Amino acid sequence: MQPTHTSSRILLPVKPWFIVVSLLFSLTINLAPLGKVPGVPDWVALAIVFWCVREPHRVGMASAFLLGLVTDVANASLMGEHALAYVLAAYGASTLSRRILWFPFLQQSMHLFPLFLGMHVTIVLVRLVAGAGFPGWAYFLSSLSEVLLWPPITYLLLLPQYQPVDKDKNRPI
Repeated sequence: MQPTHTSSRILLPVKPWFIVVSLLFSLTINLAPLGKVPGVPDWVALAIVFWCVREPHRVGMASAFLLGLVTDVANASLMGEHALAYVLAAYGASTLSRRILWFPFLQQSMHLFPLFLGMHVTIVLVRLVAGAGFPGWAYFLSSLSEVLLWPPITYLLLLPQYQPVDKDKNRPI
């Protein structure tokens, strides 16, 4: 079975420092004080899922757990709620990575919608078990915004890996 999309560009291997920088940058964006604005994406979750899909051997559940703990401490939320949600998202993304990569960006985002929604449902369930109130249905709009941001985030994070398009007359590849 052939992929439904083909590209004439070959990607370079990703640099480990770029993965770390992108994860730290997403953590920094997540820590911006935006208040209770509904639909704000979880940038760390987007970065973790992206790298678990693209590089499942480099970024996995341990990275997700550590970033989740940092997010919990920074947000002063219940210890482990983001860690659990990020680990489940990383596991799902790593498990589905080979399947997801067969599809174009828009179809990839449709495959990832249940993953992002499940992550947010996990966070709400942990909060409800701990005795917090239901945040409202608008809380789940962030799953939709993460799905809508998947194609541009994928393009931006793959940009450093693109090789220049040079025609070589000696090598027809």
